[in-house]
Amino acid sequence: QVQLVESGGGLVQSGGSLRLSCATSGFTLNYYAVGWFRQVPGKEREQLSCISSGIGITRYADSVKGRFTISRDNAKSTVYLQMNKLEPQDTAVYYCAARGMVGSDCRSGEQDFDYWGQGTQVTVSS
Repeated sequence: QVQLVESGGGLVQSGGSLRLSCATSGFTLNYYAVGWFRQVPGKEREQLSCISSGIGITRYADSVKGRFTISRDNAKSTVYLQMNKLEPQDTAVYYCAARGMVGSDCRSGEQDFDYWGQGTQVTVSS
């Protein structure tokens, strides 16, 4: 059974940092692309970052490029999102998600992510 569990969210001041974790189980992490998304109530979910299967090619949305870093620890079956220079507009529920295809890359959109975590709240105060 595939499971993804996010943790590490919380309240932080503007300019601060947080590291989110996405603990995975039920599949071999290295074989699948994993992405981070966020959603604000009333708005569409936004794809932030993705790390591909295999060698781990990464991609970032323009809104977080240079501030957020995605990484993967295959031994711990965990994907991380290091978030620096946080701003109030980063406030959202953050989700990790995995594609269900072996050898998947990050060229697809949200619709191609098959497994989702429950989300973790990040709140950035001004």
